[in-house]
Amino acid sequence: MSSEIKAQLLAEAKRLGFADCRVARAEPAAHREVFEQWLAEGKHGDMAWLARNVERRTDPRVVVPGAQAVIVLAMNYFQGGPSHRTSYRIARYAWNDDYHDLIEPKLYELDAMLKTHGGVQRQYVDTGPMLERDFAGESGLGWNGKSTMQIHRDFGTWFFLATIITTLPLEPDTPAKDLCGKCTRCMAACPTGAITAPHRLDARKCISYLTIEHKGSIPLEYRQLMGDRIYGCDDCLVACPWNRFAKVSHEATFQARESVFQMELRDFLTLDDEGFRTLFRKSPIKRIKRPAFLRNVCVALGNVGTLDDLPALEIAAQDPHPLISEHAEWALKEVRERVALSDERSQQCQAFQMVPLGFNQRPNEH
Repeated sequence: MSSEIKAQLLAEAKRLGFADCRVARAEPAAHREVFEQWLAEGKHGDMAWLARNVERRTDPRVVVPGAQAVIVLAMNYFQGGPSHRTSYRIARYAWNDDYHDLIEPKLYELDAMLKTHGGVQRQYVDTGPMLERDFAGESGLGWNGKSTMQIHRDFGTWFFLATIITTLPLEPDTPAKDLCGKCTRCMAACPTGAITAPHRLDARKCISYLTIEHKGSIPLEYRQLMGDRIYGCDDCLVACPWNRFAKVSHEATFQARESVFQMELRDFLTLDDEGFRTLFRKSPIKRIKRPAFLRNVCVALGNVGTLDDLPALEIAAQDPHPLISEHAEWALKEVRERVALSDERSQQCQAFQMVPLGFNQRPNEH
């Protein structure tokens, strides 16, 4: 009976568009002690919710009494093509609609099917206390890379995880093996050195954390390192060689939203609250709200902006929200200094070209 239920589960998951579906035992998470130590060291930064309900987060049987299995699902979101097409970068997962809105209804459909077999379930798409990647590894769906991101041998790094805890005695799959070997490309690719050791991440240094989860001012030591990134950072994902197997998703929801990517970086600074909500309707970007997003935009302009961007930054520097005005002031200083330095170098180059050649020196001689 258990095998029949699992076969039906796999077929239904495939019908709903999941790229993979595996099962792990409902047991305490393998990395509970590592997770607790990570919290004790404060490496979760502002993400206070991670420190709450640690027992629930690390043991699915506390969430669902009598739980016997954890179903782990993968949704491929790779859109193909270059990682960015503009003068700024947004993490691939946020190129269009919020993945929660797409995946959650599918989980409810799976829950309904499992209920017909007497199962009691709780389902999450990073919406509840669950160390998804531990159970993904135990289920054989993938393994935790040195970046701490999950890797799938058929989809690389470009997929979402969702989980269903169930009381049904589903047969578990074989745990995955770590296939990273000696590769450290993800660690070398991190702009801020947030991957402090293999499988160790200091979120406080991570650009995804700084641009999304962090609510305050961006620390000065990380602003230039953020480069042109205005929401998230895919660098450790892009660097993974397993992405050579990545397949383009057939889900149209994940394609880049043209209304966003047709905008110039400075155009975002013209958005008021209503304009921000309209542009990012149903997008995960909407959740960080206008002040934090424009904070990120100002930092990016400080790194890649030109003289043409100064008028927009000057207006932003007068914004009543201190998070925006502070970062706009910083960006103005950065752009002006960069332009002044460029002018100085140009003048030096012109002066050098005007120096007459030496008496015995020919133009191509050194």
